[in-house]
Amino acid sequence: MTGCARPTRLHVPLRPLWLCRACGAPWPCATARLTLLTDYRNSPIALSIYLAGMLYNAVDDLYRLDPHDAPNPGALHARFLGWAAPRTPRFPDR
Repeated sequence: MTGCARPTRLHVPLRPLWLCRACGAPWPCATARLTLLTDYRNSPIALSIYLAGMLYNAVDDLYRLDPHDAPNPGALHARFLGWAAPRTPRFPDR
């Protein structure tokens, strides 16, 4: 069977664990991040709003799974929002 395309597995979160359905890495995995950056390339603020909503859901889900060993809030912030923060170029002082 030549020419048959194999369906692509989407790198979306598996809730309530918040692992990637395709690769099993913590979501958003590297592929999900690249996809999100591409999808939201013209609207980084919308990307941040989307990710903040996902962070809110993840905190709730992960706390309900194990309230005594929930992930560190700072680590979750970095995982969901830190990588997507707009960067401004730094120029040396003149």
